[in-house]
Amino acid sequence: MKAALSLTALQLLASCAWGLPTDDSTLNANVKRASTWNPPSNMAGALDEVWKHEVSTYSDALGFRNYGFDQVMAGKGKINYCVRWDSKKSVSQAERQKVEAAVRRSFNKWIAELAGFDGFPYSTVDVNVVGWAVKDKSLLQGDTSKIQVYTTTDEDGIPQCDARCGRFFHQDNNYASCPGGAARHYDQSLWLTDGFNGGAGGDWGQRIGQEYFMQNLDAGDIHILLHEMGHTFALDDFYDWTPTGQKNFIMLAGSASKITPFDSWMVRDWWRHLKSRYNSNGKRCQF
Repeated sequence: MKAALSLTALQLLASCAWGLPTDDSTLNANVKRASTWNPPSNMAGALDEVWKHEVSTYSDALGFRNYGFDQVMAGKGKINYCVRWDSKKSVSQAERQKVEAAVRRSFNKWIAELAGFDGFPYSTVDVNVVGWAVKDKSLLQGDTSKIQVYTTTDEDGIPQCDARCGRFFHQDNNYASCPGGAARHYDQSLWLTDGFNGGAGGDWGQRIGQEYFMQNLDAGDIHILLHEMGHTFALDDFYDWTPTGQKNFIMLAGSASKITPFDSWMVRDWWRHLKSRYNSNGKRCQF
């Protein structure tokens, strides 16, 4: 389920730093690449339908500046997560390490579909969990020295990582008031909730059931998380229509358990339409 993307007015354009690479020589040789926009003929029409639908139904499709692409580029290939542990269960240090590994693995499945395509500059992204928000610090067993521990809550009393450290709240990249400093700011939240069915996703991160996620920590494809991450990269839901000829893809909830070629071409379509914002006269603009 797509949760509404933030429409914060903090869309500051500052100085430009460096240009996109002109080749993909630094990319992982094992990554299957599509370097130009050349989708298979049996997908081309459906992709056009999807793009026109998204542009016509999103409130500011090409003006919004906090998509997953924006976050990856602003972080120069690094993304920080904070976990909202919306649970009364304790979690061990070993489990927390597996949570981080699962998030990193899942996020990079989307990056792998972009690697080498039309100037996208990364083959992998350095994804790290830098903080946990909990009801009580005692729920975090073992060493917590390498993470920021929060007991702050949202207006409903649910654990929330400190807003002073969140990109959603500070799209100007100013984390001067973050207790852990800029290094422990978080770009996205992984919100794990007891008894939560389905999922939600957007530029702020992803929310899924705690039980489902923890039971699937070692799975190669955590399909609900992958679906919600698709929303972070601007992809839509398909509850009331299906693109011509396409019946099984991860953004069509319940129809696929992993990212499919159609999903790949949809996320590439977004990159090719957004990439100009990162590359102006050979310079990439920072946020």
